[in-house]
Parts: sequence; C-alpha cells; structure tokens
Amino acid sequence: MPRLAALSPHARSSGSGSAPQPRHAYGARRWYACRTRSRAEKQADHLLRLRGVESYLPLLEQVRQWTDRRKRVGFPLFAGYVFARFSVAMAQEVLRTPGVVEIIRHDGSPAPVRDEELDAIRILVAGVNAGGSPPEPVEFLHQGQEVIVTEGPFGGIRGMLVEDRRRARVVIRLSALRRALSVELPREILRAAAS
Repeated sequence: MPRLAALSPHARSSGSGSAPQPRHAYGARRWYACRTRSRAEKQADHLLRLRGVESYLPLLEQVRQWTDRRKRVGFPLFAGYVFARFSVAMAQEVLRTPGVVEIIRHDGSPAPVRDEELDAIRILVAGVNAGGSPPEPVEFLHQGQEVIVTEGPFGGIRGMLVEDRRRARVVIRLSALRRALSVELPREILRAAAS
C-alpha cells in the first residue's frame, strides 16, 4: 500500500525522489491537505486567508460548560489539518504560513483532495452542526484490501473486501480448490489485516 508523505518547508525544492508535477497541473488551483502545528488549525486557517489562499477548516460545534456560562465551540474534524486551495507554484508560500508544517503528498508530489470528497465533508459538517449525530472514525479500507473480521460469529476470518451495491462483503478464498465464498458484514467490524 503506498504511504503518504509530506512536503515540509525544510524539504529541498530540487531534490531527487520527488515526482515532477505535470506542466498543466503546475498552475492549476486545487485543494490540498496541510498538516498544522498541534492545536494551530484555526490560526493556520486564518493566516492562509490573510495571504489570499482559499482555505477550509471543518469545525464540529460542541456545547462546552464553564462555571459561569455555556458556549458552542468549534473543534476541528481532522485535528492537525487544514485544507487549502492553491497551485503547486504557491506551495512554498503556503509552507511559509505560520502554523502550516507540511503539505501532504503522495509518491513525491502534493496529493490533491478531490472536490467531491471536500463537498462531502462540508455536507457532513453542516449536518452534524444542525443537530445530526457526530461522525465516528473508522478504518480507511478499500475494495480488494485484505481484511480481518474483529468480532461476531465470523470473528477471526481473513478475506478480501469487496463491495456489492454499497454493501461490504468479505470473500474467503480456498486457493487449492479454486473456490471462493463471500459473506455480507458491517464495515465497522472489519480491520485491515497485517501484511
């Protein structure tokens, strides 16, 4: 599985090992995830906006009680991250923003966040802040990944995750017989199997 890396302000701009961006993508403005200093997400979001960089910090509102008052306070959905929209040519400018530590990258290049994914996050945050139930983190699993069932009557089974009409199924293969069986299971009880 490919590992995520990050572009830090201390990285060499002409270093080897980083894949070049396609020429057409160099000037295109896209969304990227930026890692921030601990508890500096709001500061980084504000300072990016002051620099003219479009940014988005998804905040979930929670009611907090103090001795003298109650107040709705926004907490980052992804602690330590803010999203920013910029061209790759602006990467060093973004990295010079106080609070921004690095730009998340994949295979040596900054990893853009798809607009559809960010739109889904915006809808999720709006729904939760309007009174919906808060989201719970789950393991990031993808189709074709080897998984293990953690609980229930099928606990301990190793198989491959497949999705059929938005339902998770675990396929158990018997290579010697060239046969496979599948069972539908809730994603919550699936974890990535150790390699």
